[in-house]
Amino acid sequence: MTDTVRTETTGHGTDRVRVLRVEHDDPRVQGLLAGLLEEYTERYGAEGAANELGRYPVTEFVAPLGRLVLAELDGEIVAGGALRPYRLGVNDEPITVEFKRIWTSARHRRRGLGRLIMSALEDAARDLGYTTVMLFTGPSQPEAVALYERIGYRWVDPDTIEDLPYPKAIPFTHDLRGRSSGRA
Repeated sequence: MTDTVRTETTGHGTDRVRVLRVEHDDPRVQGLLAGLLEEYTERYGAEGAANELGRYPVTEFVAPLGRLVLAELDGEIVAGGALRPYRLGVNDEPITVEFKRIWTSARHRRRGLGRLIMSALEDAARDLGYTTVMLFTGPSQPEAVALYERIGYRWVDPDTIEDLPYPKAIPFTHDLRGRSSGRA
């Protein structure tokens, strides 16, 4: 099932981007996964890319507590991201969500798509009842670090994280309460 969230003008000409919430088995998810594989391979090598994509299979992002968000431009997936439960409360109520698979095609960067995806992920997380975001990025992704800092995410001391996904992971957190989406 696909739920079209909204259509946005990204601020660069008349490009029209459709932001979609999709199920993990939607065929368009392959556009996100192929883009991630290419990006991770370039930055971390084939083994690093395989390890990261294998660590969190697409089934980690299934409803009712997970989602995938895609940005589509002229039928092509140009950006995306996913969310999965990171911490649940005592009765399995959503508390902390983890954002993963945040990616923008190299050909479409500097158009606001990263912010658009982050906003769509935050909206989806709020809709599911999450109040806090946790995310991890790698040292070879300075653009991601800069984006997260620009939109108000806070660094977390890696020594305070019990389940750091890999030794050089850079953790960020963000409070979803009281913030509206659509930051520009």
